[in-house]
Amino acid sequence: MRSREYGPDLTPPWKRQQPAPEVPAERDLVVEEAASGFCGAVVRCERTAEGFTVTLEDRLGKHRVFPLVPRGFLLEGRVVTLVRPAGPAPAKGPGRTASGSVAVPGARARVARESRIYVEGRHDAELVERVWGDDLRIEGVVVEYLEGIDDLPAVVADFAPGPGRRLGVLVDHLLPGTKEHRIAARVTGAAVLVVGHPYIDVWQAVKPSSVGIPGWPDVPYEEEWKEGVCRRLGWPVDTPAAWKRILAKVDSYKDLEPALLAKVEELIDFVTAEE
Repeated sequence: MRSREYGPDLTPPWKRQQPAPEVPAERDLVVEEAASGFCGAVVRCERTAEGFTVTLEDRLGKHRVFPLVPRGFLLEGRVVTLVRPAGPAPAKGPGRTASGSVAVPGARARVARESRIYVEGRHDAELVERVWGDDLRIEGVVVEYLEGIDDLPAVVADFAPGPGRRLGVLVDHLLPGTKEHRIAARVTGAAVLVVGHPYIDVWQAVKPSSVGIPGWPDVPYEEEWKEGVCRRLGWPVDTPAAWKRILAKVDSYKDLEPALLAKVEELIDFVTAEE
């Protein structure tokens, strides 16, 4: 006689492996492949001859493809089963872009304007693309990054702003009396608008609640800010991986602080205004 407490394979209930939670393989989700230890952000999920696979990109830009198998990945240390993301739900009304604008289905990207928006660094550019990318393509506005603003006067001179060729610049930590404020004052003019937010780095413009932390920690001035943030949050001191983790939590303008939202909208209005 077989006990009702045992399955057909005679495995006792307390030894049976529990199913892992299913997690959609959304783009930019950072996971670790359990067998190889390869850690990276989801780039795409697709059907192949061997079944569904997921492509991960590590912090060095290396891509690897893995099958979507049960209990095949770790998410923040927990075993999970990655599954295909659900398709978009049917729209019941006018759709919205990530910035909150009314979406224009089927709209093609406009030919790029001569006007441009410059931001300080790559992270700023990726965040702007994440939230305002659809709007910028329709308006034909290209976003470029500077890697700091020390050379901004030379950059502006080389750009040669003028009628129909406006330049908008977004600066981190733009406060009166700072070096950034003095540089901005030197280049601002009829065809150049420099605006800024009060945050040390654009990371702080992402709401802590969206990232899942109580707040952005205070880091002493003499310590590199991003590394200090990672240490105080208990994250590996790996700023590219930390940024991917933060950016993955941004789905729309609702995840950003109003101080950044207002400035980016101001720049878009400026570079798209009719002369």
